[in-house]
This record gives sequence, C-alpha cells and structure tokens, in this order.
Amino acid sequence: MKRIALITGASRGLGHALTAAAAAAMPELEELWLVSRSAAVTEELTAACGGKALRAVCLDLCDPSSFAALREQLEEAAADIRLLINNAGCGYLDNVADSPAFHIAAMTDLNTRALSLVTNLALAHMGRGSHILNISSIASFCPTPRMTVYSATKAYVTAFSRGLREELRPRGITVTAVCPGPMATDFLRVGGIQGRSRTFDTLPYCDPQKVAAGSLRAALRGRAVYTPRTFYKLYRGLTKVLPQALAVKLAGT
Repeated sequence: MKRIALITGASRGLGHALTAAAAAAMPELEELWLVSRSAAVTEELTAACGGKALRAVCLDLCDPSSFAALREQLEEAAADIRLLINNAGCGYLDNVADSPAFHIAAMTDLNTRALSLVTNLALAHMGRGSHILNISSIASFCPTPRMTVYSATKAYVTAFSRGLREELRPRGITVTAVCPGPMATDFLRVGGIQGRSRTFDTLPYCDPQKVAAGSLRAALRGRAVYTPRTFYKLYRGLTKVLPQALAVKLAGT
C-alpha cells in the first residue's frame, strides 16, 4: 500500500503552502495527491516538496461524478491515506438577496457537501495514526453579515470536525479544524472581496506559509482547533462570551 496525503484545493494559495508543509512534516509520505479543477504539478511546487512524488488529480468537486472517480483512483492505488487536507472552498462577499444563485450553490456544494463526501471516501483508506485537517475560518465563530452563506458553511466545517473527531477517537485518527483570518491569496479577488470591505482592509492578515506549517504541527499534536495569530484567538474568545446579537453586529463585513 502506498502512503499518501490527499489534499483538495491544491492548485494555488494556501493549498500550495499546505502541500509543501505536509511534505516537510511527514517524511513517511510516499506521494501527495493534489485535487483541484486545474491540478498541476509545477517544478516550483516539486522543489518546495523536496522532490517528493506529486500526483495531479483533476476533479471538479462540485460535480457529483467526481466522487466516484476519486473512489476508483483510491481503490486502484490501494491508497493508505495518512493525511487528508480538505482545503477546497470558496467565499463570496454580498448580501444573500443580491447574490447570484451560482455563488450560493458553489459555497454550499464545495465548502460543505464536497468536504463531507471526500472525508467519507477517504476514511475507508485511513487507519490508526492518520490525520484529517479541515480548513475552516474565523468566520465559523460567528455569523458574518455580507458573508452570511460563507460563515454558515464554515460553522458547519468546524462543527463537523469536532463531531468527527469524537467518532474517530477509537480508531486513533485525529481531526483538526483550522480557522485562519484573511490571507493575501486569490480567494479575495475571486470572491469579490478586495476593495469592497472596510473590515477586510483593516484586519491583520495571516501568512499562508505560517498557517500551513502551524496547521501541520497542530494536526500532528492532535489538536481540535487551530487558530493562527493572537488577534484571532482573542476574537474567537470574544464570540464565546458576547451576546450573539452584539457579536453579529461587530462581525459585519
């Protein structure tokens, strides 16, 4: 059996950083599978992974047929998944009433449905000592007006991670929800966020490489939730103690 990492949303940004961090943190991995619509193995990424074997898996996780294709590939390779990173996701800035229907569909399909189904498939190939990293967001801590759908999907990711963690405890598989703040990646441009939110313009940004390295450390230590930067740790604490009606007002984008 081949020991692999399965990483979704691996085509750019945080996905690239997570791939390199996984290669460095888990030398036992024989191959890293990179799942995205435009999956490509570049020389730069191969170099960042120390020359470790990378496999591009071109799938659109919003397409239901992708899951059968992924199942077939995993079974054919007799994959032993030592690390699953559910990084694929998207987020759009707008009021629900003004959002194109396909934006709402993309967020709910990719952020929740695809993450759950990929996890379900992967678990058939995971054993004791394996790790799952689910990339959530600080938006999961509190409903976020103008990113209402996105924050709701990320609340699902964090809740899913915590529940799954307890289910998998007897199997010796850890689950960690990663809840970073904004990062200077294509996420902001694609989501129509850049230049349209005073909140995003003033928040301290997280560094993708530091988030990736910290996420792998948290997974290997078996932590339930990893939140980078003191600022966002404080925000997470505030959302637990403030009345939600007030927290929602403060969280508006």
